[in-house]
Amino acid sequence: MADRRTTGQAAAEPDLLQFNDLACETVGGKVIFATDEWFAPAANLLKREPPQFDPSAFTEFGKWMDGWETRRKRLPGYDWCIIQLGVPGLIYGLDVDTSFFTGNHSPFVSVQAACLDRPPTFIQEGDRTGMAASDSQLDAVATLGSEAWPVLVGVSELKPGYADCCHNYFRVNFGCRVTHLRLNMHPDGGISRLRVYGVGQRDWLLVSAHQDVDLVAMTNGGVCLGYSNAHFGHPRNMIGLDRAANMADGWETARRLDRPKELKVDQWGILQVPGSEWAVFRLGHAGVIIHVEVDTNHFKGNFPDSCRIEACTLTPEEEARSIRTRWSSGKWQVLLPNQKLRPHHRHQYGEAELSLTSPVSHVRLIIAPDGGISRLRLWGRPTTSTAAPTKQEKPASRL
Repeated sequence: MADRRTTGQAAAEPDLLQFNDLACETVGGKVIFATDEWFAPAANLLKREPPQFDPSAFTEFGKWMDGWETRRKRLPGYDWCIIQLGVPGLIYGLDVDTSFFTGNHSPFVSVQAACLDRPPTFIQEGDRTGMAASDSQLDAVATLGSEAWPVLVGVSELKPGYADCCHNYFRVNFGCRVTHLRLNMHPDGGISRLRVYGVGQRDWLLVSAHQDVDLVAMTNGGVCLGYSNAHFGHPRNMIGLDRAANMADGWETARRLDRPKELKVDQWGILQVPGSEWAVFRLGHAGVIIHVEVDTNHFKGNFPDSCRIEACTLTPEEEARSIRTRWSSGKWQVLLPNQKLRPHHRHQYGEAELSLTSPVSHVRLIIAPDGGISRLRLWGRPTTSTAAPTKQEKPASRL
């Protein structure tokens, strides 16, 4: 069951992985109902960490598994659960990960979705290992009518949890905002993780023109559209909730190999190096940025020496062209000039340090020469712009 054999070369990762995981427990995603959780609870589906396997771990109910695993079903029907997204939004793809479930994975899966006006009042809480839904819980969840929700992924075969085939990717073409998912296992078995890749959607009509908001936050619709290097951590982590839990919860690049053999600094103490790394974000809404936060929390021996931020306003067509050319051209202007950074520190920059006072829709964070940043906050006021995208458009191609 733990054999992680590789039978061939791994396939290239799909472009849907560029989006934010809207269901992860770290952004507030939760499983509010599951029909059965005998071997392992459904809450494991939304863990941030990759699945683990311990060959010697058993519980009183059977083999411990780092995922959701139901008992071998001996009754009519199939097992399913309801997931409340931490960040409601548009969904572009799913990863149904069966890692380590090799003789006990669910053979088929389907996924349905809904946008509920208000979250359900019921929730199954606590460690549910060894349990199944009660009659009263089944009656409560029946009020949602989830069996009739629109289908995101029709009944589809899942591959077992070997290293070269455990990630089952599904593209989604569903143009409506989603708050809840119904994940169906046909008929039973195990799934280790569910990743729900998309872009958050906020009702900007409810935001005052005089209210300062973090325009790049994933909860407000910010999304990473490109980057130069993400060896140790993806740039999308920088627009997550709260402060970073650890270095893995930030953007960290590999050490650049073009670093000079002997490092020198200029009169401001900034390293003079030939290379840099970058990440591009589309804001959740075009706006005027009035305050910037660059947080190197946890990055103590691997923080960047310096950073700068560029910004521009792009139409959807210009954005698509920039993605195709890997952001090799554009209309970038300096928003924040070069700034010397400190380790494990929350850097704040106000209007006195910022160079732009016009609305922008996209930003590019540039660090030199390399290193890690845990959070990027771009506080500003949303504005109406005829050029910038006012609603989320799906990026046109792979990063």
